Amino acid sequence: MKQEIIKKDAWDIVMKARANNRPVGRHYIDAMFDEFIELHGDRLYGDDRALIGGLATLDGIPVTVIAQHKGSSLEERVSVNFGMAHPEGYRKSMRLMKQAEKFHRPVICIIDTNGAYPGIGAEERGQGTAIADNLFQLSSLKTPVISIIIGEGGSGGALALSLGDHLIMLENSIFSVITPEGCATILYKDASKAEEVARHLKLTSDDLMGFGLIDSIIKEPKEFTKDTMSDLVSVLKKEIVEKIYELIKLDTDELVIRRQEKHLANAGV
Repeated sequence: MKQEIIKKDAWDIVMKARANNRPVGRHYIDAMFDEFIELHGDRLYGDDRALIGGLATLDGIPVTVIAQHKGSSLEERVSVNFGMAHPEGYRKSMRLMKQAEKFHRPVICIIDTNGAYPGIGAEERGQGTAIADNLFQLSSLKTPVISIIIGEGGSGGALALSLGDHLIMLENSIFSVITPEGCATILYKDASKAEEVARHLKLTSDDLMGFGLIDSIIKEPKEFTKDTMSDLVSVLKKEIVEKIYELIKLDTDELVIRRQEKHLANAGV
């Protein structure tokens, strides 16, 4: 008997990606890595709590971890600006990436944001430039870069950490140039049309795998919380470790060329 294929609804996936009880950045750091040492600040303006970064080991491999963190409680979410980083957050991530390159540590980026913070202060301090600098540095960083989208992957705020060698999405995460609400506001002057727009943005993991823009999808448990994430974390760790061992065998120039060719092909260049 032929198995019926159920098409997932894009808006339903958007809601799952944003669910209040969904694991966030800090949960993955605690569950996946050993001996995490957080590093702070961009050495220019301040320390952005929306982006956690530092040193850790993954199955004995020294790595640099950069994670966008939305927070769990309302109080924490406010303190981390709901995961929307300011330019100092992206400058912090760039500092950590360059440090990782110097000491030949693979970089693991954990992505979960609906976008970089669009406030006046962020723009005055160079939000666009900070994101562009991240993309420029990632395009030629001489160490492996693996990125995982764990929830929302929105706009340039997510893109700034996704230009790596291997891009993983969780089953019910999303990755898009803009939020459905933002797109609906631009196209229809009506954010309430977000549900309709989501179906046209092609932002689900299945959509993006079909386009060849991501490398793998990790299946989620039916009830996905920090208390049920252990099996998913085991699968995720296994894939990351295998990919690291594959990438560190490459000459650094070959690694960079392969990364650039991959993303140029995705861009249709």
